[in-house]
Amino acid sequence: MSFFELNKNHSALSYSLPSETIEKSALKYKLPKAVYVTQPTLPSLREYVGLLKKIWRSKWLTNNGVFHQEFEKKLAEYLGVKYCSLFCNGTLALLVGLKALKLTGEVITTPFTFPATVNVLKWLNLTPVFADIEEETFTIDTSKLERLITAKTSAILPVHIFGNPCRVREIQNIAARYGLKVIYDAAHCFGAKLDGEAMSSYGDASILSFHATKLFTTLEGGALIVKDEKLKKEVDLLKNFGIADEETVLTPGINAKLNEFQAAFGLLHLRMVEAQILKRKKIAILYREQMKGIPGLVFPNDIPEVVHNYGYFPILVKEDEFEMSRDQLYTCLKLFNVFARKYFYPLISSYDFFNDLPSAQPGQLPVAERITKEILCLPIYGNLSLKTVKTICEILSYIYDHKDELKPMIIDYR
Repeated sequence: MSFFELNKNHSALSYSLPSETIEKSALKYKLPKAVYVTQPTLPSLREYVGLLKKIWRSKWLTNNGVFHQEFEKKLAEYLGVKYCSLFCNGTLALLVGLKALKLTGEVITTPFTFPATVNVLKWLNLTPVFADIEEETFTIDTSKLERLITAKTSAILPVHIFGNPCRVREIQNIAARYGLKVIYDAAHCFGAKLDGEAMSSYGDASILSFHATKLFTTLEGGALIVKDEKLKKEVDLLKNFGIADEETVLTPGINAKLNEFQAAFGLLHLRMVEAQILKRKKIAILYREQMKGIPGLVFPNDIPEVVHNYGYFPILVKEDEFEMSRDQLYTCLKLFNVFARKYFYPLISSYDFFNDLPSAQPGQLPVAERITKEILCLPIYGNLSLKTVKTICEILSYIYDHKDELKPMIIDYR
């Protein structure tokens, strides 16, 4: 089997290169096993089993159990916030947050995000209005917001993409001027700070995701950060069927609670998160050092007023300089057992169920439309060895040096 034949377990296509010289020189760079864009770091199984035994003995599996209460308290302390509600996932945290804020009509948001951000608006019969993004941070472009505000606008839903903060002060000023609510999707921001404050502390509310792909995880899970006790009580009611007591249901709520198994896992994972951030920082620094000499690969640098969490390592592939498209590079990397991801592609605004919106029409979001064709997230996680990171950079350099031989022999696929 040729070196350039992909493992069928990865549901990929097969490739073969007739050039023996390329094949032999490439072999030394191919990683022995697949390296994916992320990998969860797990706490001690022994410690987790110890907590599971306590759950077994108590037989209190969910519904605001002991571990849930402890985790919610410790999470709020870690984030430096007063009011935090736990959820079974970040999507339902966002849905309940939007519902609790009693939004109507239109909500201005970004097309460059994970589908859940905007899909939730559709579930609540709210109309998304898409704003373009900034070139440097990939976050919502505040200079485009005011022209999108109408009499129907009730809120702004920005996203701190890849842990890069939105222009929170400008957004707040605009919201105050027009009487709008602000709810942040801060799913990428666990442990990240802006001017010394947790990014999740901004806006009327912020949501966090604790999905297995995130820096911090409770297997599945999420949280909603709010500013006052009254809203916290409303949120807690909505996520528990609207039940106030055994005989009283005050509102048509849903079930979005975090269970004891997730909460126990979160307590253990919370101890690890700072060490994981430090490991990821070393990986990000090495990527930057090693990729400096490769034309056409643009990578992020730290923002001075931000404490980053290094949850992602995105690069932009500039085809005119790298002389290979993002999709071609994405495919080539798989040949070397490197499985990067096109976060975020395609744009949310291109989905069939949004394409009738004026703000989703082609040409309305020029920066986002370009970025989504250039973006590629490289592997980064706490247990990724620096040796592997260096090899990935060598692979990128090898692909650039041999692009003329490689391009005719690969097939772009999605």
